[in-house]
Amino acid sequence: MTPAEISAWRKNERARLLRERGALTEEALAELRSRIDHHLERAFPDLVHGILAFCWPYKNEYDARHLAAALRRRGATTALPVVVAPKTPLIFREWQPGVKVAEGPLGIAYPVGSPEVIPDKALLPMLGWDGDGYRLGYGGGFFDRTLAGLPKKPAVIGVTYEMVKMATIHPQSWDIPVDWLVTERGVYRRDGDKLAFLGEPLAGEPSSLASPVCYADEIAPGYFGGRKD
Repeated sequence: MTPAEISAWRKNERARLLRERGALTEEALAELRSRIDHHLERAFPDLVHGILAFCWPYKNEYDARHLAAALRRRGATTALPVVVAPKTPLIFREWQPGVKVAEGPLGIAYPVGSPEVIPDKALLPMLGWDGDGYRLGYGGGFFDRTLAGLPKKPAVIGVTYEMVKMATIHPQSWDIPVDWLVTERGVYRRDGDKLAFLGEPLAGEPSSLASPVCYADEIAPGYFGGRKD
């Protein structure tokens, strides 16, 4: 496909995936979130260390706020992305209950006035995903620019649902794949240029999944949570 054709195709796919995700019931969303939380906590115990970035949930995305609250109680620092301007990298500001938030693009909350931080782990929501680990987002390109521009790339864990898996997103030169991906099914790791399914993490045996392919000790960060703690 030509670049124009890919752009039009992605626009149509975004609309389709948003419709399908929007049809999920509250009960289904709660079950999906619970399973993803469970996999993340077991597979990535190091999420409690350092600075974890996550995103405020948008239109039935995986809601990382519950997990973020649990991790903060165990010592984690959490942060949310902030849109500075169109076509520029995001910045991240520390967030916890009590920090003032404002409404940004797409109606997504972001912190106001808290310290700017650089995450070492990030939970990245995915509107769509493919077997090579590439993400279909909302079209702004913010996360790809941000990851490309950070002095040290954080470990990136994609968080999403099995129902939005695609044959391909037709990745372009600027698309950056995730290191890990977690769905309600279990955990995937990017080996070479493909995602390998590792299964459900076993109780008491998180270490087998806690060593990223390209990062000896780092575990992927996440999306930010809400006002509940």
